[in-house]
Amino acid sequence: MARRYHYHVYVVELSSDVLYEPRFRKANPDYISGKPCVYVGMTGLNPDVRFDKHKAGIQSNRYVKRFGLRLLPQLYEMYNPMPYDGARDMEVELAIGLREAGYGVWQA
Repeated sequence: MARRYHYHVYVVELSSDVLYEPRFRKANPDYISGKPCVYVGMTGLNPDVRFDKHKAGIQSNRYVKRFGLRLLPQLYEMYNPMPYDGARDMEVELAIGLREAGYGVWQA
């Protein structure tokens, strides 16, 4: 019996207020004004459930908890689901690609 893949990458849109955070600005020196700010993560849960946990403060990233607005499935759903190693690598690749496109990106 084949194992079902259940890992996901996900992207959360962050409020532009995150740009007032010095660590976020420092991590995004090539940010293009007007582009979205996002958080890129991976999870073994459904991305909707993981987002709710971030917002509830359960194993949350501080930027998602404070500035998270919504998931952006158009940026990630074509990759999901996948095996753990694939999700781990895709999280990094997706973050790099978005940063190169001028997005403000935070990745845990």
